[in-house]
Amino acid sequence: MVSKLFLSLLAVAFVSGAQAFSGDATFYHPQAGGQAGACGSHNKDSELVVALNPTQYAKGAHCFAHISVHYKGKSVDAKVVDLCPGCGDGSIDLSPAAFKKLAPESVGRLHGVQWSFK
Repeated sequence: MVSKLFLSLLAVAFVSGAQAFSGDATFYHPQAGGQAGACGSHNKDSELVVALNPTQYAKGAHCFAHISVHYKGKSVDAKVVDLCPGCGDGSIDLSPAAFKKLAPESVGRLHGVQWSFK
């Protein structure tokens, strides 16, 4: 059965021309180690930021772009600031603040997250 959320996301992607992606979402600590992310910025766990998998990161082509992430009726907008080398196609690594907008950190990994560039 196709969910209403999936159909809504498809309609938004079709109308806006934006490609929708699907994968897992995990979280990471962007301020750990005090180093800048792959896009060159320093970010905090409290910011709504995301690291993209290598395919969608596209060698930095989407640095500082915003994505809209949807999971089980909840959503968050996050800014691309880093690369997640261990993430598979369609998967993303969110800051703790962004992850908590979708589920508690104790869940650890969200399967079937939908997202698109804004």
